[in-house]
Amino acid sequence: MRLFLLPALLLAIAPALAQPVPAEDAHARAVAAGYKALTLCSAHFSAGRSQAQVEAFELRGIYPEYDALVQALPARIDPQRRMVSVPFDPQLPPRIAAWRPNLGCAQLPIGADAGAAAMLPRFDAPAPDLDARPWPLGERDATAAVAGDAQALQRAVAAAFDPARFGEGHATTGVVVLQGGKIVGERYRDGFGPHVAQRTWSVAKSLAGTLVGVAAAQGLLDPAQPAPVPEWQRSGDPRAAITFDQLLRMASGLYSDTAGNRTDALYFGGATVAEAAAGWPLQAPPGTSFRYANNDIVLAVHALRAATGDDARALARPYTDLFWPLGMTRTHAETDWQGGFVLSSQVWSTARDLARFGLLYQDDGVFGGRRLLPEGWVRDASAPSGPQPDGEFGYGATLWLLQRSPGVPPDTFAAFGNRGQYVVVVPARKVVIVRRGEDPAGHRFDIAGFVAEVLAALD
Repeated sequence: MRLFLLPALLLAIAPALAQPVPAEDAHARAVAAGYKALTLCSAHFSAGRSQAQVEAFELRGIYPEYDALVQALPARIDPQRRMVSVPFDPQLPPRIAAWRPNLGCAQLPIGADAGAAAMLPRFDAPAPDLDARPWPLGERDATAAVAGDAQALQRAVAAAFDPARFGEGHATTGVVVLQGGKIVGERYRDGFGPHVAQRTWSVAKSLAGTLVGVAAAQGLLDPAQPAPVPEWQRSGDPRAAITFDQLLRMASGLYSDTAGNRTDALYFGGATVAEAAAGWPLQAPPGTSFRYANNDIVLAVHALRAATGDDARALARPYTDLFWPLGMTRTHAETDWQGGFVLSSQVWSTARDLARFGLLYQDDGVFGGRRLLPEGWVRDASAPSGPQPDGEFGYGATLWLLQRSPGVPPDTFAAFGNRGQYVVVVPARKVVIVRRGEDPAGHRFDIAGFVAEVLAALD
């Protein structure tokens, strides 16, 4: 079956789909359809959001070149097969995204019909049921009274939901504040909550860097050594010298055809990690320039799979080695249709799960008394070693540094993501601040200002 649309719906959209369009426009429609299929699939099946909710919120204010197309293209959810289909061209099947346990949704490549979903890689092991365990591994006794001015903290958290504060026009969906390891502030927008996942966007980069750190702690790799990207191993390939550390610090020296943080073919076009990320040439010697790049992190995880030499465990590794030991049982790391993790962006997680992740870094890589990261990893990952970006924030190894932000201790660092995802760690104060959002394009939330206001309310 190539289309999931009912005849009446096909008739309704036929005028929009039946006319031939130029090749570039047709590809833009395919990518827009993939954006809608994947977002709706993940938000519905992983987060429990309705189609109407997602179309009214998560799919608004997106990249301008796709915004109108995404609004115009129809979508259909197939609850039995856990798929979403979005038609875009009368000569091709719809773009399809299909959900799997743990691994969330994967796009099929452009031109594939629904039957191809049967070939998607799977990891079906049940997540552990930890909710009855004490926080932070579980949900019991998660909250505590704030040490500080409780009313001032309440006002600061409320201000994050005011679109006129901390910038203009943003859309906060959730805030969690931890002090001394416990939740002392928490609030959500209607339709969201402690257990409603959202796409992490580039916060996933920090999760990816942590997976590399866990593998280093297990003795499976040395971050200072070249990352064994399989496509670079032919004799004479200069990219074979790029190290894991350089990839994590956005210092690979690789070129890409955008500023570095747009990889639409991989994110929404159904391309695979190997196709989309591994083929770019050098534009600078490795380690000499900073260029924020999705590809660097995608390639680090691609190389991690090669370095560990254990394909049978590759799909399980984010869960068994990181998410589940931290109690992040409502977090899904998504893959391409061949099983390559898109761990630069495509993770869906809750605010509380990301707070747990922040605690791992607050406590120097130790969680629940168990060391997951090597000694010194957090210090090195949060240090501005190597080339640095221009602007307000420095950069470590997949972590942004707030050392120049007024009212914020100089040891503060964070994971940042598109549409306003932030996990901020303030080790000197034993504070973790998570802010989730669906900020429209061009409306940036002032995370440094928000962190300063929250910290002012805490002892």
